[in-house]
Formats: sequence, C-alpha cells, structure tokens
Amino acid sequence: MESINKNNIEAYKSLDLLAKQVVEGFITGLHKSPFHGFSVEFAEHRLYNSGESTRNIDWKLYGRTDKLFVKRYEEETNLRCQLVIDNSSSMYFPTEHTPTFEHPNKITFAVYATAVLVELLKKQRDAFGLTIFSDKIDTQTEIRSSTMHQKYMYQLLEPLLQPYNPDKNTKRQTSIAEPLHLMAEKMKRRSLVVIFTDGWVDTEEQDKVFDALRHLKHCKHEVILFHIFDKDKELNLNYNNKPYHFIDMETNISLKVQPNEVSKQYRELILQQTEQIKRHAIQYNIDYIPVDINLGFNQVLQPYLLKRSKLY
Repeated sequence: MESINKNNIEAYKSLDLLAKQVVEGFITGLHKSPFHGFSVEFAEHRLYNSGESTRNIDWKLYGRTDKLFVKRYEEETNLRCQLVIDNSSSMYFPTEHTPTFEHPNKITFAVYATAVLVELLKKQRDAFGLTIFSDKIDTQTEIRSSTMHQKYMYQLLEPLLQPYNPDKNTKRQTSIAEPLHLMAEKMKRRSLVVIFTDGWVDTEEQDKVFDALRHLKHCKHEVILFHIFDKDKELNLNYNNKPYHFIDMETNISLKVQPNEVSKQYRELILQQTEQIKRHAIQYNIDYIPVDINLGFNQVLQPYLLKRSKLY
C-alpha cells in the first residue's frame, strides 16, 4: 500500500477540494449538453422481473413490443488512463506573478487539470496513473483506481505547484521522445495517454517526438496531446513597446530585443511550428488540443470526454 506523507495532507486537501469543485461544476453544466449522463453507460436491456423497481423500465420499448424491459447500465467502464506532465523549466512560464488556481502558469495549469481529470476518472471508476518528465522520467506510477492511489497522485503533484525560483530551480530541458518511448514499451494494456506539454522543442527533437507518438499509436494506445501555452505572451508576443531582455528558462541563452520589431516574424514561425504539430497529429490519429492557460479547465474536460465517448 502506498504511504502518504503527513506533511502534505493540507496540500492534498486543497487539490482534492479544487478538483471536486471543478468537476461538480462541470457536470452541472453538462445537463444542457450532449454529455448529460456520461458517468454511467447503457449496457443492454433485460426482461423486467415482477416486484422490482420500475425506475429503469424502457417505456418507449414497451410501446413498441408490449413487453417490459429494464435498461441496464454499466458503471465499471475500466478505462485505463496515463496522465503525463512535462516538468521542464519552460513550463514554469510566466514567472512575473505567483501562480494560483485562478492565475496559473503552464505547470500549475497542467497540475490542476491533471487533478481534475483524476477526480473525474475516480468518479467514473476508471484507473489512472501519472508520469512526470523533463529530460528523463522523474516519476511514474502504476495505473490503479483506488482512493489511496488518488491521494498518492495528489501528493506527487503538490511539489510542482511551488513558485519558480531561478536561483534554486535546476535547469531542466525538454526531452519528450525518450519518456514516451519508454511508456509505450512498459504499458502492456491498451490505455488512453493524456499528455500536457508546452511542446517547445527544436526541429531535430520535434521529429523524435513524432516518432515516439507514432510508437504509442503502434502499441494501440489512444493519445490526447494538450499543447499548453500563454497565448498572449508566447504566441502573440504581446509586450509593451520597449526593449526586453529575454532569457531561455531551459538553456539560459539570452536575447535583447524590442518585441514590436520582431513580432510579425515571430508569430509566423510559431504558426508554422504549431501547424506542423497539428498535421502530424492528424496523420497519426492523435487528438491535438491547443490550450491557453488563461481560458479555464473546460478546454481540457470537453476534449477528454469526446475522446472517451469514442473509446467506450
């Protein structure tokens, strides 16, 4: 049985409470959507037995057949989901404020989104595991469905919520390909792999990432790739019209530039890179979801439920 660090109980309660609030609010909103009733799935009809509850009788079928049938629902869906978080240094952008649930940076958004999905998976009696990586796999758990495992997941996620300190945090570069290859080889049963990453890698590494994603698909896993970014700062380069000193959070390479002078070329390059990721995702039948950290968690939950509905 996995042990829980007592020093992290308060942090666990915070993640647990926030995840529950988001999921409950989201489910309430689903009552007017096509996802209403997603947490239990129709399995089959069976003949009604005299004396049992009439709550699940299919009256429309009775009208057609003149026989009483009961709808049976399957709650034990047995979906297996591996949640994968990029913990490289660039995920701690932006750094100008202390990240919170309401105003996250990329890593805290990924952590809260993962906690929310864990709550949803647990609610649906599905199994879940966690992988945290940077230039290597830092943490990897088994895929389980117990309450104790859920608490253990929150314990592992909690340290990632600490504010970024450039003097103390070790520079961690992004190396997505190798962790994904290792996961593909280790996971023997078909699973849904949900990846949270900012995806900012050079051209050579990008080709390796696509090869690793293809490896996951070859092993019959389904993949959702959540591409996380701060749209205002990272995609649109929306800064004041004055010189800035930009420092790469993973390599410490620095560049002095006035954003307005390079914004057009910059946006064109970013668009080219994201379009390339989209094309490869479509080619490999991978769900590519761009996620702006400023727009809330529904942009994660809706695509997850769409993918889930296709699988089960």
